[in-house]
Amino acid sequence: MDLTKLTIRQAHNSLLKKEFSTEELIRGYLKRIKELNEKLNVFLDVYEEKSLEQARVIDKKIAQGGEINLLEGIPLAIKDNILVGGEKTTAGSKTLENYLAFDDAVVVKKLKEEGAIILGKTNLDEFAMGSSTETSYFGPTRNPLDLERVAGGSSGGSAAAVAASMALASLGSDTGGSIRQPASFCGVVGFKPSYGRVSRYGLIAMASSLDQIGPLAKTVEDIEIIYQVIKGGKGKDSTVVEIEDKSSFNEENIVIGLPEEFLKETDKKVVEEIEKVVGLLESKGIKVERISLPYLKYALACYHLIMPAEASANLSRYDGIRFGFNSSQGETLWQKYAFNRGQGFGLEVKRRIILGTFVLSSGYYDKYYLQAQKVRRLIAQDFSSAFKKVDFILGPTTPTPAFKIGEKISDPLTMYLSDIFTVPANLAGLPAISLPCGKIGNLPIGCQIIGKQFQEKELLEISKLIEKEIKEKIG
Repeated sequence: MDLTKLTIRQAHNSLLKKEFSTEELIRGYLKRIKELNEKLNVFLDVYEEKSLEQARVIDKKIAQGGEINLLEGIPLAIKDNILVGGEKTTAGSKTLENYLAFDDAVVVKKLKEEGAIILGKTNLDEFAMGSSTETSYFGPTRNPLDLERVAGGSSGGSAAAVAASMALASLGSDTGGSIRQPASFCGVVGFKPSYGRVSRYGLIAMASSLDQIGPLAKTVEDIEIIYQVIKGGKGKDSTVVEIEDKSSFNEENIVIGLPEEFLKETDKKVVEEIEKVVGLLESKGIKVERISLPYLKYALACYHLIMPAEASANLSRYDGIRFGFNSSQGETLWQKYAFNRGQGFGLEVKRRIILGTFVLSSGYYDKYYLQAQKVRRLIAQDFSSAFKKVDFILGPTTPTPAFKIGEKISDPLTMYLSDIFTVPANLAGLPAISLPCGKIGNLPIGCQIIGKQFQEKELLEISKLIEKEIKEKIG
C-alpha cells in the first residue's frame, strides 16, 4: 500500500474490495506520523487509540456487507484552531496549551457523521497569525520537501500532513491565504470557499469577517469530496449562506483573466511557471485575457488594518481569569491581566493586538479602520467588474517559493508580502483554490484560481480541467 499516491476515492474503493482493512490503512498513516513527526513537527496531538477503535468498527461493518460512505474510514488531520470535542485545542498558543474543547466544530461533526477518522490536530501559527508556522508556541513545522524551509502558514501543519502523506487530507482555516499559501509551498491543493459557505462554529476566531474553513488534499477531486460534506451550517452560524451549488460550466466558452498586478513584484521563475499554465489553457482553446484590478495594490494594507482590528477584539476574551494561561503573578486585577496576556501571547499576536487596538481607538477609527473598509468595498467592486468580462481569475498563489526557516521571521513586513496574492479573495469573500503547477528546483509553485462568489462548483470544475492539463503536459 503506497500511501504517497493514495486518493480518497482510491482508498474507498480499496476498502470495498478488501484490498486492505481500515485498521491497516490507519496503522499505515500512524506509522508515518511516528516516523516523520519528530523532524517535521506536523502533529501537536495524535488520537491513536480512538482512530484504531473507530477503524475496527468500520471493518466489522464492511465484513457484514454494510454500505460505507465515501469518507468512511478515511484518515484526516484537523488544524488545531478547529474544535474536536473533548480534545486539546491550543491554537498554537501558550494561552490555550491545556484547553479542552467543549464541543465539535460543525465541520468536525459533519466529518464524523460521514465516518471520517480524525488522526489528530496539526500545528499552526499562533492563533493563525503568521505565514510560516514559525510563530507557533510549539515550534515551526518544516516543509517535507526541504527541511530547511517553512511549510507556509498559518495552516502549515495541515499542508505538510498531506504533502508528507501523514494524513490523506486535512482541514485548515484561511483568513488571508492561510490554506492556499502553505498548499503552494508544500505542493498540494488548498481550497478556500466563499465566505459564508462553510460554518465557522467551532473555529477559534481570528478575524471574523475574513476567516473561512477549507480542505487541503492531493487532488481537486478529494477537495470536492470534503467540501460537499463540510459546507453548510446546521443552524449554528448566522453568516452561513445555504444555497444550492449550481454550475453552467462549459469549457468551450470559458474566459480566464490574468491580472497584470499579479505578475508584478513576482519572482521571474514563478511568472514563467504561470505563463506555462496560460499556454496550456490557450492550446486547449480557452481564452486568457490580460486584465487590470486597479485597487489590488491596496489590498495588503487594507487587510493589515481590518484583520488586526478584528483580532484584537476577538482575543480580548483571553484574560487568564476564566480560562487560558494564568501566570499567578500580579497583585491587582489589571496586573494579572497584563502578566497573563503578556506571557501567554507570542510576539506576533501581541503586535497585531496592539495595532488592532490602535486602529479602533478614538480618533483613529475613522482615519484607518473605516477607510480600510471603504477600500475593501472598492476591491470587491474591482472583482465584480472583472467578472463581467471573464469567468475566472488566474495568477500565482505566492510571489516566491517556500523561504528558509528564520529568513523572514524578524521582518514582519517582508513576511506579510507572502500573502499579497491571496488576501484579495478574503477581502471580497470569493472562493479561491491553489493548484501545484510547477517547480523551481525541488520547490513547488502554486497557481491560484479565483471564482465568482458562491460559484464553488464552477471553480472546482475548471480546477479539475487545469489540474489534468498540468499533470499531462508539465508533470
